[in-house]
Amino acid sequence: MAYIGAFRDGWRVQIQRDGERVTKTFKTKREAQAWANEIEAKKTPLRSHLLSKAIKQYISTVSVQKRNAVDWEQRRFDAFLEYFGDIPLSDIDSEKLGKWRDKRLETVQGSTVLREVNLYRNLFKIAKQEWKWISESPFDGVRLPKENPPRQAIWRAPQIWRIYKAGKRSGGKIQEVTQAFHIALRTGMRLQEALAAPGGFDKNRRVVDLPPTKTAPKGETVPLTKEGYRLMMKMPKFEVEANEASTLFSKLCKQNLIKGLEFRDSRATALTLMARKMDILTLARISRHKDLDLLRSTYYRETAEDIAKRL
Repeated sequence: MAYIGAFRDGWRVQIQRDGERVTKTFKTKREAQAWANEIEAKKTPLRSHLLSKAIKQYISTVSVQKRNAVDWEQRRFDAFLEYFGDIPLSDIDSEKLGKWRDKRLETVQGSTVLREVNLYRNLFKIAKQEWKWISESPFDGVRLPKENPPRQAIWRAPQIWRIYKAGKRSGGKIQEVTQAFHIALRTGMRLQEALAAPGGFDKNRRVVDLPPTKTAPKGETVPLTKEGYRLMMKMPKFEVEANEASTLFSKLCKQNLIKGLEFRDSRATALTLMARKMDILTLARISRHKDLDLLRSTYYRETAEDIAKRL
């Protein structure tokens, strides 16, 4: 039977059948009643192929095989489950997904939605092709937003020095974050890579061996410039983790009145400076870009006038 009651700023439905229960919240009582009627009209067991069951199955069989992916994917699945409620997979259709897409685009950019879609779409794909839980994927026919244009933000010397000085004054994990920022500016590494760099530094080979990730299961080796090598020679191993480091760096920027810049812009800054000194194939080896046209169009930012001055 179904129970409908006021819950926070909306209405919550609880349906119990054969000792099993599912719940979902709605903005209006009418929507809640309509969903309850729809579920009660179906005679299939409530928990035959529920979204929560599919998520648990996916995390335990798919996510665990991707290094450093479980936490992010679990958070995204939790948000997805909170939006839809614990409903059967077959009840999620393209219309509902379109509304979810529009709701997400109110608070995040298109690129973020696309990353989440790739995860959710793979869940439904596996549920259809491997588990045989659904007959078709609800993402078929759903319009997807476009990728955001590449960021053009670049760190300038005065802003960089403000971050360095603030980190030195603060010490502790904040100083570690600014040291990782320094590594990123000299090597073009991402935040998580910069944090792992001291542990993978090989002074004899003058490279950094990065640990495996979901996109590079065998790990990657980054050659160091002279400046990057000298910096790595004096860098200690870090205790701060990537998520905490990202939060600390954002707070540091706000405290020092730095707007429109993020840690990830250090990679663009580093590669833009390197592009003035080396050919694009060498730059691709350092940045680990496979798409040379993307590398050229995004990071090779010299104008025709700049090039003419060097010729």
